[in-house]
Amino acid sequence: MVRIKLSVMMLLQYMMYAVWWVPLAAYLTNLGVDSTQKALILSSMAFGCILSPVVGMVADKFIASQKVLAGLNLINAIMLLGAATTNNPNLLFIFLLIAMLGYMPSWGITSSISMAHLSSEEFPKVRVFGSIGWVASGIFSIIFIRFLNIDFDGTHIPFYCGAGVSFIAVLLNLTLPDTPPPAKGEKVSMIEIFGLGTIQMMKEKNFAVFILFSFLSMIPFAMYYSFFSEFLLHINTKYISVTMNWGVLAEMGFLLLVPPAIKKFGLRKVMVFGLIALCIRYLAFYMGGVVNLSWMFYIGILVHGLIFGFFYVAGQIYIDKKAPSQLKSQAQGFIFLVTYGVGLLVGNLICSRIIEHYKTAADYNWDAIWGIISVMSVVLLVGFIIFFKNKKNFLNVINE
Repeated sequence: MVRIKLSVMMLLQYMMYAVWWVPLAAYLTNLGVDSTQKALILSSMAFGCILSPVVGMVADKFIASQKVLAGLNLINAIMLLGAATTNNPNLLFIFLLIAMLGYMPSWGITSSISMAHLSSEEFPKVRVFGSIGWVASGIFSIIFIRFLNIDFDGTHIPFYCGAGVSFIAVLLNLTLPDTPPPAKGEKVSMIEIFGLGTIQMMKEKNFAVFILFSFLSMIPFAMYYSFFSEFLLHINTKYISVTMNWGVLAEMGFLLLVPPAIKKFGLRKVMVFGLIALCIRYLAFYMGGVVNLSWMFYIGILVHGLIFGFFYVAGQIYIDKKAPSQLKSQAQGFIFLVTYGVGLLVGNLICSRIIEHYKTAADYNWDAIWGIISVMSVVLLVGFIIFFKNKKNFLNVINE
């Protein structure tokens, strides 16, 4: 029974976010939000990532984790209702910023709750329900468009759906097994909370190169993660959420390939494969527009899991192997801060400027946009191959 509750917890936690996040850029475009405001609103997740360690500390030190989770989801639900009822970009940013300050810590808290009551072998079988919840969020789009004949993607309705799922999650959270704060009574510094102790590891050039390229990779990555629904709106895609969720569905399969791929090719080559997939994505988007072959867009969507698994997940494994035992947790928090925090924020700001630069009187020149991001991805790949070295065969094996 506990495992079932934890599985549903994971499903709801990722569904409540995906249902409104995936089509958000399309909605902001329909609202007529300018590029700077759009970038800031789309960066609400990044701001949440940057500050979430502080919120997560509360769960670690003071209050039972399931109660913190219920409180955060209640805040998220209320803020999403606020977002659904305003057309003012400034208010929308405030509502989503507060929602993300409540939501982003939940990824770590749900994992902590699950691992407190499951064996290490059982946890992945529960965590996969998070991915299932993300993919299943597309059902809202199908219900509203096909059965209710109501526009969904690019409207305010996804916020209501996210709020509804959040309220249901609050009720479930209150029934979860008790998970006392694991670090109660312990002293934790802000340096530890933000993983800044990891900075000392950057004295080694190869590790510093890895951190730098992880950060830089978020610039092209953000064009898909944050702005792709805007492109799908441009090409008149009917089911935006469902279309993008094909990438997450493929991700579930690609993630299973990460361990055997690392064992066969080594960490460095696997991360290179991930960046090659990033290049393939944007070249597919570029060629699909230039030669007018829309099926090529699906190549770029389906390699999402290959990019995420082979570069970002493999990168987490690299950090785990590289960091000394006392810095392992801090190091994982630091790379999350560098990528989905600061990296995504900078990526959104740069991508919004690129999109604005190629704005025409009638629409946007997406072929030029994908061309620029393709070149950026290729330069990133070449730079990573040149500067990220395979020192002492460390990266040749997974179990070093």
